[in-house]
Amino acid sequence: MKTQRHAVILRLVQQARVHSQEELRELLLGQHIEVTQATLSRDLRELGLGKVADPKGDSFYALPADHISQFPPVEQLVPTLLLSIDGVGPLAVVRTPPGSAEALGGSLDHADWSNVLGTIAGDDTLLIITRSEKARHEVTRKLRDLAGI
Repeated sequence: MKTQRHAVILRLVQQARVHSQEELRELLLGQHIEVTQATLSRDLRELGLGKVADPKGDSFYALPADHISQFPPVEQLVPTLLLSIDGVGPLAVVRTPPGSAEALGGSLDHADWSNVLGTIAGDDTLLIITRSEKARHEVTRKLRDLAGI
């Protein structure tokens, strides 16, 4: 749940200027994620989010300039989010808990996996496009190993 919440927080602060923790908490509630102020404070600290000022003097949460990816590492997400994986040809279909496919897909898109060309995420289903059928077998094996399945 924490990893999913972190992915949603990162997405929210990149999509819109979020000016306060209370505003962020309300946006999370709109995503069906209930969180206390203390947990949200800890999440912001763990994600390295800080407030920055624009030229008008307003402040909002943003990623630090040296932040490379908005998604946690694949290795961190797979054990909790990968429920099953199957495929055909160069295409792999991954099932995740509801609302988790985007986080896993984003992590794969930003990972340095040369066999993954890209992903398309729905709510609980992720399509992974690989370079070949052989590449799909390698990717699915690696994901299964990470997930322990």
